Amino acid sequence: MINILLSLFLAAPVHAEVVEKTVAIVNSELVLESDFKELEKKIGKPGLIDEALLFDKPVSSLKGNRKAQLDYLINEKLLQSEVKRLNLTVTKDRVEAEIKDKAKRNNVSEAELMNIIKSQGISADEYKAFLKESIEKQNLMDSEIISKLRISDEDALNEYLKTNPNSRSSIDEFSVAHIFFSPKKGGAEAAMKRADTTLGKLRSGESFETLAQQFSEDPNFSSGGNLGTFKSGEFLPEIESAISNLKVGETTPVVKSRMGFHIVKLTGKKLTTDPKFEKAKDRIKAQLLESSFKRQLKSWLQSKRDESFVRINE
Repeated sequence: MINILLSLFLAAPVHAEVVEKTVAIVNSELVLESDFKELEKKIGKPGLIDEALLFDKPVSSLKGNRKAQLDYLINEKLLQSEVKRLNLTVTKDRVEAEIKDKAKRNNVSEAELMNIIKSQGISADEYKAFLKESIEKQNLMDSEIISKLRISDEDALNEYLKTNPNSRSSIDEFSVAHIFFSPKKGGAEAAMKRADTTLGKLRSGESFETLAQQFSEDPNFSSGGNLGTFKSGEFLPEIESAISNLKVGETTPVVKSRMGFHIVKLTGKKLTTDPKFEKAKDRIKAQLLESSFKRQLKSWLQSKRDESFVRINE
């Protein structure tokens, strides 16, 4: 009887449990062989690779490159470990809320959004898992890196001047008034004579504002001949050149422009920020912030590797 049982036992197939190979250990996180297979799948799907962890290398640099893949996976596990340590994990409800928000921002329904994602070869489960990790990573980056970055207007200005060497940090802003003489009224020669006559009155001590009121032929004349305020480069070049060396309150000789003849008074002058820089400032600060983030992320990850238990089994 014992022999029969023994023979039946020996004849029975043995089903050994398959234990997956552990490639690396990062604190309490495991890098498994299956992680490499999952990563290879993600490479071919848009948006599933965290490009911040590639440090300006293309996603294609991971394809078939086991060393690069292992480095990427270790960095991911370091992030996951920190998310858990700092209690930054998010719930399914938070992920669903993010999907609703994305659908609303793109003016589509949630079903339509998921269909778009599926059309890119990404399953709903894959997308939700990726979204969960993305939110957690963003929370971690906000806490550990982004909240500590400081990009000042001065940083942006230095970058602007470095990339635009012919520009200046500040430019002149002029307030001017003029007495205008139009060549449409009797021709250019007659207009010039009227201008010279008025200039003579001005030189003899008569008030600029009074002469402007009496003799200016500006169709849009305003009190005192006031033209307003202009930054360097915004005004007629002939007039800007003529007033460039004046002190406030001084007047020019007769100045000819494409419009006619002018006697110009400088009523105010100050230095102001270059409007070209002001227009580009937010874009430059965003670029500097991104560059600074990449540098800090790389440094932060290296410090975490140094602090963490990391063992590679191959």
